[in-house]
Amino acid sequence: MVTETLYMDPAGLKAIGAGIAIGLTGLGSAIAEKDIGSAAIGAMTENESLFGKGLILTVIPETIVIFGLVVAILII
Repeated sequence: MVTETLYMDPAGLKAIGAGIAIGLTGLGSAIAEKDIGSAAIGAMTENESLFGKGLILTVIPETIVIFGLVVAILII
């Protein structure tokens, strides 16, 4: 009877970890940006001078994805 050992490839596990890092940060950023964007649009309908602040606050969650990308690059 031949027994085979299960071999886990480290490169494959690194790729899975990098994919999870990008996927979860993208998902979290999308949820945050959805809430911030809808609040910014609501504020701009009442006061048009809030466009700049709304735009800046909408872009801030995208930095989370950049951090996830850096982590993924460091993993690989």
